[in-house]
Amino acid sequence: MNGWRGSPQTLLVIIGLLLGAAVLPTLSGCTVGTQSSLSRVIEAVGDRLQPLPPDTAREVARFSEVYKDTAIEPAQDRLDYFKFAYKRVRAKYVREVPDAQLVDAAIKGVADLKAAPSSIAAPKVIEAGLDSMIASLDPHSSYMNRQEFNESFIHTKGEFGGLGIEVTMQDGLVKVVAPIEDTPAAKAGVASGDLITHVDGVSIKGHSLSQSVRRMRGRAGTSIRLTLKREGVPDFDLTLKRAVIKVRAVRWRSVGRIGYIRVSRFSERMEGGIVKAFAAIRAEMGREPDGIVLDLRNNPGGLLDQSIVLADAFLNAGEIVSVRGRRTNSGRAFVAQEGDLANGLPMVVLINGGSASASEIVASALKYHGRATVMGAQSFGKGSVQTIIPMPEEGALRLTTALYYGPDGQTIQARGIAPDILIQAKETPAKRRREADLPGSLPAQKAAGANAAPTVSNTACPAIKGGRSPVRSDADGDHTLGCAIAFLEAGSTQKFLAAYGQARSM
Repeated sequence: MNGWRGSPQTLLVIIGLLLGAAVLPTLSGCTVGTQSSLSRVIEAVGDRLQPLPPDTAREVARFSEVYKDTAIEPAQDRLDYFKFAYKRVRAKYVREVPDAQLVDAAIKGVADLKAAPSSIAAPKVIEAGLDSMIASLDPHSSYMNRQEFNESFIHTKGEFGGLGIEVTMQDGLVKVVAPIEDTPAAKAGVASGDLITHVDGVSIKGHSLSQSVRRMRGRAGTSIRLTLKREGVPDFDLTLKRAVIKVRAVRWRSVGRIGYIRVSRFSERMEGGIVKAFAAIRAEMGREPDGIVLDLRNNPGGLLDQSIVLADAFLNAGEIVSVRGRRTNSGRAFVAQEGDLANGLPMVVLINGGSASASEIVASALKYHGRATVMGAQSFGKGSVQTIIPMPEEGALRLTTALYYGPDGQTIQARGIAPDILIQAKETPAKRRREADLPGSLPAQKAAGANAAPTVSNTACPAIKGGRSPVRSDADGDHTLGCAIAFLEAGSTQKFLAAYGQARSM
């Protein structure tokens, strides 16, 4: 394996203290003069951040009044819980946000409950305020209650309950970034770019992402009806049955003398899967393949450290990605070490509009260092880092704390990765929305250069049949994969374009 290494230290850092009290049940309606479990935990954890400035404290007091008016028994410990979260948003979020804007969002969350005075349990009022406040920051920040926090650990291990879709918010609706292979959503025909408008006939318009996702969760085996909006067709319903999702992170097969490796997401299972894939392909062929196709289409991302592992597996040197936060001294660069799992074999990386986050890190690094030719369509452009910050006793903040920068020095955020060779679909689809189109998304900090990539119609390439296609393709096979195979068989960009494409004018 030519000295290939294991994973570097993960950057998905859990900030804070995970105490034994984190699994205690939620307490509400505490009697006056008795210190609650939550109060004791907050006291034990301590609050090492600076006290709120007077102007900020006055803004937070506005939320306090709304909380006291709405909660059945407005216990102080729940208000302290809100303030604990508020301070972390002010200190850790990737950019400064005006206090009035944060508090207005929290108050809106409570107002959306449409509750009579003193009618809602205190924890529910605080959760509504935090849901709304954190969701207002950007499409990828959210407050996680106890259940969602616990599920986040399961999700990164590649096994969790649900429908099998990666989602974000767009125009007040839930947008499907990508369905996960072999899940209820993928089997039912849910597609990247679909907008979910109703769950079991009830509109989700105006709800936060976490609230909407919560409505779609449930026990494995139970049914759910989604109403979908898709470009070019009338709205339609799909009935799905929830399941325990076991994501196989890596799949592989041989296509002639070319090795095909499909990475569906960057879970903890990815690293072992990529090693097994190479071993299996070599064993099946009884020799080294002539080239490798690394398929990252519709891969919505996952763990940052696993993207670094995958890029490092094919690089002998050079920067893979750097991560820079709000403060100038908070950046960190990740550099490849010597050792190429593929021993220098020619490579193609396939991407499309559903390739996001960790997928874009890999594509960016391999493209910049000339290790692989990137083919397909412009990627999604999700270049932000989310850090899980546990809260006292229960729940957590999922907060955008930094941005990814490619080895070219430009942010991936809101730009995405442009392919070296653009593979054009048979029919020109409607404009596919990406990160930059999402309301509240963080803007790109540097403009991308003009895309002068040569274009090839995917129907000019042979269709590859069989296997598991990660995208909707023609019934006769996967033409985009056919382009990648044809490229590797051609031996050079010039020969491939002479046979299949025409360079785009500058």
